[in-house]
Amino acid sequence: MSTTGLTSFNLDMNDLIEEAFERCGKQLRSGYDFRTARRSINLITIEWANKGINLWTVDQGQIVMNTGQAIYPLPVDTIDLLDTVVRQYNGQQTNQIDININRISESTYLTIPNKNALGRPIQVYVSRQSGNVATIPQTTLAAGISATDTTITLTSTVGIPTTGFINIDNETISYQNIVGNQIINAWRAQNNTTAAAHNSGANVYVNYLPSINVWPTPNPPGDQYTFVYYRMRRMQDAGDGVNTQDIPFRFIPALAAALAYHLSIKLEGVDPQRILGLKAAYDEVYQQAADEDREKAAVRIVPRNMFYYR
Repeated sequence: MSTTGLTSFNLDMNDLIEEAFERCGKQLRSGYDFRTARRSINLITIEWANKGINLWTVDQGQIVMNTGQAIYPLPVDTIDLLDTVVRQYNGQQTNQIDININRISESTYLTIPNKNALGRPIQVYVSRQSGNVATIPQTTLAAGISATDTTITLTSTVGIPTTGFINIDNETISYQNIVGNQIINAWRAQNNTTAAAHNSGANVYVNYLPSINVWPTPNPPGDQYTFVYYRMRRMQDAGDGVNTQDIPFRFIPALAAALAYHLSIKLEGVDPQRILGLKAAYDEVYQQAADEDREKAAVRIVPRNMFYYR
């Protein structure tokens, strides 16, 4: 007898949900059963993100910096940044130098006296916003703007954060200063959008993008600096029934066990003892997967001595 020669086993959503229902001693019978299971899968992925770092959701990104720009958007599905450096090119991208940039808290960033000081960025504050865009406009444009204008006059700035991002039509704009009813020193075409002209009366929406604030702000020429990071992103949503989930094969047993436990809480007539057993099984297989899903590199600890003199 020969083996299959295949290593592609996975569960699409139908198979996954059927497996979970069978573990509960139930059968998948209706569209609502499928809908409630899909909702539970989405909640499970959020639960796993809160449990710690999932290595398959870690990817690298980079942001080319501009002279004088302190705030930059992160991809909307960013959960958190793990490691960061500032890459300096010195005129040639082949001659790069990666320099560590220290992460600071919101309170530390707030106490920096001159946030617009120019230099090589050495500190970064990560703002972990929701990524949602306001559903209703906060205000409108008081005057039309071209694709290159950096001063934007609004009918009102009430409800607009003093720094952050706004959406006008299909463009995302970053800004650091509000004076009266004007946004000044705006940075156009953020978040992979395109700078465009906008007419007077256009709606203005607040965009709560996750972002970074760097200090000092990049000195000329700003494009010599690139912010390079590893981030943890959100897991992709549950699909429509034919998709496989955004997890590696080693977490398939954990996802099946997690879904079975979540469903057992919601379904009628499930024996409480079975629920406890499903919870114990879930905890066990998840811990096995989490223990395997870790860095295998050696750990090097370097002590840091600090001395204070009076």
